Amino acid sequence: MLIPLYSLLLLSASMISQAAEPMTQQQKMARCNEHASTQSLKGDERKIFMSSCLKKESNMAAMTPQQMKMKNCNSQASSQALKGEARNNFLSGCLKKG
Repeated sequence: MLIPLYSLLLLSASMISQAAEPMTQQQKMARCNEHASTQSLKGDERKIFMSSCLKKESNMAAMTPQQMKMKNCNSQASSQALKGEARNNFLSGCLKKG
């Protein structure tokens, strides 16, 4: 009974230490690249996105693809100064896009 408990404890400690480790630059690059592909970004849009995603203080690489999509749609709505029902309609359509 003690051995399974000890094994579980070691596994938990290993998972916690891995979660606490910062992402390597290579991991961050792969994650940012995946997000850019998910959003079908091309050309200058992709370059701008990758630049901001790879910045040291950026936490974009840790986001899920859905979180990235929400962030992207929100920033587009803000840049268009959409408010109220127009913003809601835009966000709804933006989030449904492939």
